[in-house]
Amino acid sequence: MAAQQNMTARDAMTAGAQCVGERQTLLDACKMMRDLEVGAVPICGDDDRLKGLITDRDIVVDCCAEGRDPADVYAGEMAGELHWVDADADISECLNLMETHQIKRLPVIDVKDDHRLVGMISETDLAKNLTDDQLAEFVEHVYAPS
Repeated sequence: MAAQQNMTARDAMTAGAQCVGERQTLLDACKMMRDLEVGAVPICGDDDRLKGLITDRDIVVDCCAEGRDPADVYAGEMAGELHWVDADADISECLNLMETHQIKRLPVIDVKDDHRLVGMISETDLAKNLTDDQLAEFVEHVYAPS
């Protein structure tokens, strides 16, 4: 299947991403991931703006494996470096960001709508919308040793 001509992030994303609040705990984030059947959730601040992204792996490696209790750690503490793409950006820009930073999920922001989070692009979204060659290149770059 070939990627559509002029496909945007909005075309490829999964809409309706739900955020964990920066003042909610990692336990809350875990329950949200379980209930939504996802491996990552965006972290949003009190201002409803994207602050970061937390993955199930982040929680295991940076919290549990360090002997910390997920019920005592706030999601905002795990925000880390933030990468996102404008909803109207070409899919090639999404791929470039994901490959360059070796990330598997990318929040999509609508800069025309007060910089609101409108969705997420994941590997599954890419698999549905890219050519086999584009997908192979993505996998090669994202999973390559850094």
